[in-house]
Amino acid sequence: MKNLLVTGYRAHELNIHDQKHKGIPYIKKAIIRKLIPLIEEGLEWVITPGQYGVDLWACEAVIELKEQYPQLKLSIITAFLNQEEKWKDTKKDYYNGILHHVDYFAAVSKQAYDGIWQFTARDDLLFRKTDGILLLYDEDAGEGSPKFFKEKALRKQDKDGYRYMNISPEDIQSIADEENLSMDYN
Repeated sequence: MKNLLVTGYRAHELNIHDQKHKGIPYIKKAIIRKLIPLIEEGLEWVITPGQYGVDLWACEAVIELKEQYPQLKLSIITAFLNQEEKWKDTKKDYYNGILHHVDYFAAVSKQAYDGIWQFTARDDLLFRKTDGILLLYDEDAGEGSPKFFKEKALRKQDKDGYRYMNISPEDIQSIADEENLSMDYN
């Protein structure tokens, strides 16, 4: 696998409203744990849609991993220009800080938001350009933005051998439990 799509919930879908939330470091560690074996097997690019939530935390994880794996590349491909335009200033600043570390950035539609078709075009491109997906998704949580990605990835897996990988809430909880246990011993 050379190119991996990494995505999942938007921050608000996880009830995370700022970068100080104590769950974010565990989410990033779960992403890192899944990425390291893939990098060691030859993963070259991590690509995200760059939306506020799992996408940007994955970008942070990749930026950290690039210190150890300088060959790893990071890309954000948005649905439309200026997706962050209506975000709060703190979120815009955070996003712009990440953009400084991205190896490739593009918007599928070269205009501002115009309709759902832009997301469809972005997702079609992301699936065409990647060999697999790492999706943070809770099977039991019901509806959410990652559900569409999972359904599309599984269809592509059946048809083309596309690789579907998941990070579950249990994976994240396991990391939190390990860290809390190690803190108890120190």
